[in-house]
Amino acid sequence: MSTLVVAGGTDGIGKALAERHLDRGDTVFVIGRDPVKGRAYLERARDRGAAGRAHFVTADLGLVADTTAAVDEIAGRAPAVDALVLCARHYRYRRTETREGYEENFALFYLSRYLLGHGLAPALGRSGRGVVVNVAGPGAPLDVVRWHDLQFGRDYHGGAALGHGGKLNDLLGVAFADRYAATTGVRYVLVHPGVTATGFSGEYDAGTLLHIRAMQRGAKPVSAALPPITAALDDPPSAPLTAFVEGRPLRVDTRDFDRTAARRLEEITERLLHEG
Repeated sequence: MSTLVVAGGTDGIGKALAERHLDRGDTVFVIGRDPVKGRAYLERARDRGAAGRAHFVTADLGLVADTTAAVDEIAGRAPAVDALVLCARHYRYRRTETREGYEENFALFYLSRYLLGHGLAPALGRSGRGVVVNVAGPGAPLDVVRWHDLQFGRDYHGGAALGHGGKLNDLLGVAFADRYAATTGVRYVLVHPGVTATGFSGEYDAGTLLHIRAMQRGAKPVSAALPPITAALDDPPSAPLTAFVEGRPLRVDTRDFDRTAARRLEEITERLLHEG
């Protein structure tokens, strides 16, 4: 039996993964901000005969304080974690900041994943086969990184901010693998499952909403998006860092996964968190 943590596990891909692993006899911690959806998750688990193995951790992952508290709660209840799945994201058509002063996409899509991975690294290391699966959309060129404007203080666009966050997650994976793989054996897997018929969580302007509705009509069902993720969970790759786009492997030894850039981002992130 395994122990999984799923960030963004009350909807879409995260929800399907959580239920799949409960049905397999695993213990699953789901992190989400909506207690109503959390109760629904626990009720579905009870109906599946998995009440004792399902846990819901209430946290707004857009907030550093909530994310840190979630890490502490899970680490206190699960000495070893076999897999961490990172799914939570939310589109915002206009730039907004959290009450902690971070741009919303940067905070939810990047900072929370940074904090969850590093915070749970000791528990993942104790598993002996720990893996982080970051559902983020790898492969954008390194040149998209706005080094002097990571939080889109200028020329904000919701789609660009999410794409930028995806690239930051690529570099997060590079730095994480460099830091932990040799000493703990934890693997890091970046996954782009393709356009999937999920809820497309977000706040959209009218034009973008029309585009999203068209995408939803042609999107693959959640069940079709799961195989590359479940493959990484069931049999983690042997390499410290791997990336997949719709099941196809993506090279991670190119300039777009530059280790110097990854270290630079890690240093900036640590400084931001310290100053915050």
